[in-house]
Amino acid sequence: MDPIVNKVAESSLITINLETFLPQQMMVFDLKPFLFMELILKEKDFRAALLSHDWHQYKDKNVVVTCTADAIIPVWAYMLVMSYLQSVAIQAVMGNEAEAGKQMMLYNIQQLDTNPYIDQRIVIKGCGEIPIPNEAYAAITFKLRPVAKSIMYGEPCSTVPIYKKKIGHVL
Repeated sequence: MDPIVNKVAESSLITINLETFLPQQMMVFDLKPFLFMELILKEKDFRAALLSHDWHQYKDKNVVVTCTADAIIPVWAYMLVMSYLQSVAIQAVMGNEAEAGKQMMLYNIQQLDTNPYIDQRIVIKGCGEIPIPNEAYAAITFKLRPVAKSIMYGEPCSTVPIYKKKIGHVL
């Protein structure tokens, strides 16, 4: 009797789990406590509060800048916060946590070094513990298509072909 061979394990497929591109150590910077009565931005007080704020707590973190108060915040206030975060945070984005997480994930995909994937057969993992935004699947495909031999979606044992390098042919 022939031994059972795990063809998936012996294949040269590289599996990419998009969960690895999710931002780590994400913190929220809320403007609400910096507002007068948590409603009104007074420029002089706001600037003084930012100047005395402990910015080192955001060192090497991904930061979401938001305002949970129902207040009108001038654009320059967000710009001022970003100017402080730029020197300590890995990255900082404005918005709610879900949208910011997606923006950071897309940024992380853009930073991917494609050299290890040149002429490789790649499977983009389709199921996982954490929901992955559709935009991430689109971004990783766009990023890897110029270098990959093939790109598939799913699990190594059951994939959907997305791209296979042929002279100008896409599946």
